[in-house]
Amino acid sequence: MLKRLAKTLLKIFTGLVLLFFVALVALFLVLSVEHHSVLTLPAPSGRFPVGRTSFHLLPSSQPARLPGTSNDLMVWIWYPAAPNTAPPAEYLPAEWRSADAQHSGILLSKFLTRDPARVRTHSTTGPPISPEQPTYPVAILRAGGGAFTTDFTTLAEDLASYGYIVVGFDAPYRTILFVTSDGRVIERPPSNNPENLAPPAAKHLANSLLPQWVADTETIVDYLTVVRPSQPAGQLSGHLDLQHLGMFGHSFGGATSLQFCHDDPRCKAAIDIDGAPFGSVVQEGLRQPTMFLLSDHSREMSDPVSREIAAKLQAIYDRLPNGRLFVTLTGANHFTFSDQILLKSPLLIHTLQLAGPFGHLDPHRGLAITATYVHTFFDVYLKSAPAAQLTSLSTQFPEAQSGTP
Repeated sequence: MLKRLAKTLLKIFTGLVLLFFVALVALFLVLSVEHHSVLTLPAPSGRFPVGRTSFHLLPSSQPARLPGTSNDLMVWIWYPAAPNTAPPAEYLPAEWRSADAQHSGILLSKFLTRDPARVRTHSTTGPPISPEQPTYPVAILRAGGGAFTTDFTTLAEDLASYGYIVVGFDAPYRTILFVTSDGRVIERPPSNNPENLAPPAAKHLANSLLPQWVADTETIVDYLTVVRPSQPAGQLSGHLDLQHLGMFGHSFGGATSLQFCHDDPRCKAAIDIDGAPFGSVVQEGLRQPTMFLLSDHSREMSDPVSREIAAKLQAIYDRLPNGRLFVTLTGANHFTFSDQILLKSPLLIHTLQLAGPFGHLDPHRGLAITATYVHTFFDVYLKSAPAAQLTSLSTQFPEAQSGTP
C-alpha cells in the first residue's frame, strides 16, 4: 500500500516537474519570438517629416563647468526635415546596442526586451532641414538616470513633426552607460545611482548630482548658440530659435528641467514628466510656464517619501505665475512616458499590469497622451498658440486628470 502510494506520488511529482519544464521552455520560446519581432514605433502626428542627426560633443579648450562633468556628450537631434529619401535612422547605434546588451545580461537583453536593432523609427538620417520656416523653436530633452535619450524617440519624433528642433544628450557617469567616440564603454558607477541608497542618502546624492546635470544642459545650449555650418549639426546653423527655448525631461531629467529653467533665463518653458524635484527650485520656485505630467501615484501616498515629493511639487506649483498645469494620467506607471513601455516584453507588461501596482493604461494610449500634452504645452508657451488648445485636452483624454499636487 505504502509502496503504491509512493509510486503514485513519484509519478505526480515527475509529471509536475515535466509540466513545469515544458511551460518554461514554452515561455522562453514566446519571449524569444517577441524579442526578434519587428517593432515599429508610433507614428508622429504632426505634418513635418522628421530628420535625425547625432554626434559626440568632444571636450574643447574650455574647462568643464563643474568638477565631475565633461564636455564629452553624445548629442541626438530630431528636427523638421524637407521631404527626402535619406535612409531611416537606427533606433540605437550598433556599438550602443552591444554595450547595453552586455550591461543588461542575457535574460533582460535577449528575452525580456525587444531587439533594438529591429525597432523601426520614423526619422531619417541627416536630411536637410525644412525650408518652410527660417527658424524653429528648440526643446531640450533629458532622460532619467537609468535611460538613454533614444528611449524617448516617440516623444522626440512627435515634437519635431510639429516644427521643433529637439536636442537630447547622454553624458558619461550619468547615463547608465556611455560609448565614447573611440568606442570605449563607460558605465555609470553605483555611487552615482540614488536607487541603490536608502531615502535620506538617495536625496543627498540626488541634490549633489543635480548641478552636474544642469551644467551638462548649459553646455549643450552654449554649443547651439555658436554652432556653425562646418561643425556637427551644422545643417541647423541659423535655424535654431533659441529665443524660444524649452526643456522637458523624465524622472531625474524632469528634475533637471525644473532646475535648469530656474537657473538659466534662456529657458522659457519647462515640463517635468514624473520627476521628483530637487535643488533650490523647490524653495525658490520658477518664473517660467511649467507643466507637471505625472503617472498614477495614488497607491503610494501613505508612504512618507511620496508625501514629501508631493509637498515639493506643491511648493513649486504654488509659486508659479500664469501658465501652470498639473496633470496625472490615471492608470499610468513610471515607464508609460518612454519607449521602454513598448520595448519591454508585452507578456511582461501584461503580467505586471494584471498584478495591479504597475497600472492598466494601454502603452500606445499613454504615449499618445504624453506626446499630445508635450507638443501642445510648448505650442502655447513657445509659439503663442491659444491656451484653449491646452485646456481642452482633458475632454479628448479623460485619463488625464488636471488639478493640483
